[in-house]
Amino acid sequence: MPPDPDALPPVLDLEWNNGSQCRPTLSRDEVLEKVRIMLAGMEAHTGKVPIIYTDINFHRDILEGVQLDNPMWLRSVAAEPRERYRDRPFTFWQYTQTGTVPGVRGDVDRNAWYGSEAEWIQFFLTGCDPRLFQRLAAQERCAASR
Repeated sequence: MPPDPDALPPVLDLEWNNGSQCRPTLSRDEVLEKVRIMLAGMEAHTGKVPIIYTDINFHRDILEGVQLDNPMWLRSVAAEPRERYRDRPFTFWQYTQTGTVPGVRGDVDRNAWYGSEAEWIQFFLTGCDPRLFQRLAAQERCAASR
């Protein structure tokens, strides 16, 4: 993927593959180390802080209680994210996997931005979640601070 200043940040999808015959053999700390390496590589390549997409199972097993400076995209179709992910701040919410879109056959995921229109514009222009902007801008990790 070539770096594109007009593209949204890349997304790292963190879910267990329940259909796989392979079972996790890494410890939580080993998984977190690999996640951090991948996030750093994605950010170095694109110049944007990656978004983390995750579901409740991976979050509970690996991410719960871990402080990350990445926007979170949470899958929560059974209830609002605050009910299932405790105190985890989130930027995007996948609220269904059985949505419809005119012109598209079959089920589609439906997602929502969790913020105001002004915050969306700030996110689009800087690549940083408005709730994390001050901290990340101080580290020169947001487009407007570079």
